[in-house]
Amino acid sequence: MTIIKNFSRYALALFVGSTLAVQVSAHGGEDHGDAPKSPAAPAPVAAVNAQGQVTFNEPAIRLPDGSIFVPKSAQRQLSLRTRAALKGEFPRTVELNGRIIADPNAGGRVQTFQSGRIEAGPNGLAVLGQRVKKGQILAWLQPAATALERGTQQSVLAELAAQESVLERRLARLKQLEGSVPQKDIEQAEIELAAFKKRKNAVGGSLGREALVAPVTGVVSAANAAVGQVVDAREVVFEVIDPQRLAVEALAYDPLLLDGLGKASAPIAGGVLDLAFVGLGRTLKDQAMPVLFRVQVPKNGDLPAVAVGQTLKVLAQTKASQAGVSIPAAAVVRNAANESVVWVHESAERFVSRKVKAAALDGHSVAVTDGLSGGERVVVQGAAALAQIR
Repeated sequence: MTIIKNFSRYALALFVGSTLAVQVSAHGGEDHGDAPKSPAAPAPVAAVNAQGQVTFNEPAIRLPDGSIFVPKSAQRQLSLRTRAALKGEFPRTVELNGRIIADPNAGGRVQTFQSGRIEAGPNGLAVLGQRVKKGQILAWLQPAATALERGTQQSVLAELAAQESVLERRLARLKQLEGSVPQKDIEQAEIELAAFKKRKNAVGGSLGREALVAPVTGVVSAANAAVGQVVDAREVVFEVIDPQRLAVEALAYDPLLLDGLGKASAPIAGGVLDLAFVGLGRTLKDQAMPVLFRVQVPKNGDLPAVAVGQTLKVLAQTKASQAGVSIPAAAVVRNAANESVVWVHESAERFVSRKVKAAALDGHSVAVTDGLSGGERVVVQGAAALAQIR
């Protein structure tokens, strides 16, 4: 019994000593007011996952000075990426409204010369997206004619066939008498027979079907035909383009901005089109001067998904230059006041927003003319997510 009592006293003394040790160690981190205060980082918050394991989530918060504290774990979750801003001289750009058109040398339309009825071609009617070769029959057009017109043509064709038969027999008799009749008579009969055959074929062709053939090698981009459909003359039945040879036609309302145009780009959903300046029209179109650019095929050979007639914004570079700081276009976002800002990575876990004035350089980057001095590390991926942190 005495042994048990002594053991209890020792255990109580050990517990009290450990408690005092914890209090003394905690006391060592108190702020006595001698050192400058820094923004306090949030303490980890414990959470229990579905497997019953305890994990610690470090929250990202906005500090009183407007900056944002983002722990490393949260940075990985937000997929934040930074890049150094580069200062220098960059070409001045102009923004033009444009639309995608087919290259005139690599696209064409299939139109009808006369009214008629559409019939399927040798391999059926051509459909959207089908690859065709130049001269391939896409459909047949049965010309429209009244019964009287068709009867008249058939009558003329019958007369020509009878005259052809007469000329063939006459030529055969003359050849049997070759040597006793002048050679010029035989040659004249051959010429007359050949002329009648051509005339007969011409009349017979007017009664037959008209072939609607592909003007170029490419892809069917528009198909306005159905079996049995009746079409008028000059109606567009098919359009064929080469998807790797496209152009952009832009409109410039201020000709003074077009001095020294060079390369250009057009940001679109899914990528950026690189453009090469071709020429400037001197005839107004919609009260503006048309500017033609050719779409350049990337090195991998695949253009982003675009369609003929699609509208886009063209960023064309001129020979004028401007000083600024180049950053990716994705780094510029809008804040709650709808102002253009970039997020600067000031320290390992601290981000600060800067109001900036930016002008587009191309579809990939912008030039900041006010707000950055160059050399700062700015957030180029995940900047929009930082603006949502409260």
